[in-house]
Amino acid sequence: MPGSLTVPLLVTTDLPPDADLAEFGRVLAEAVRAPGRGGASYSGFLYGGAFWLDPPRTAFCGGGVVPADELRFAALIGYLSVCGAHGPVKEVVGDAGRAIGGAVGVRYGDLGSPPAVMAIRPEDVRERTPPSAVFVRTADAVPELVAVTRPYI
Repeated sequence: MPGSLTVPLLVTTDLPPDADLAEFGRVLAEAVRAPGRGGASYSGFLYGGAFWLDPPRTAFCGGGVVPADELRFAALIGYLSVCGAHGPVKEVVGDAGRAIGGAVGVRYGDLGSPPAVMAIRPEDVRERTPPSAVFVRTADAVPELVAVTRPYI
């Protein structure tokens, strides 16, 4: 698709311990449906796997009780494809970061720091996505973006 760009992406953030990974992934996938800046937006499609980066908490850890509200570290690794007047990779990742940060804030509240959103190598997507990841995608995305992303999946 002319004017399209596909960026391997890593998103990490803290989440409440009872957060659902599939819902977390859907929040991210929907957040990048129309990223942009300065009042202009473009079409986006995200396909990726969401997973926990830390083990589940137990009631007792090292003789002490783990607080019930202690945050857990979650991630999503995948591919973000965009089309339209999107700019270079650095700007697309920045646009995605702002959209994701806003969506995570709306859904989960103030978690202390915004999600980290960064471009990674395509090899990292294949090598670092665990088999236990919950896969998500932007629903009802522009069909051409889905087609552009398919070879990477």
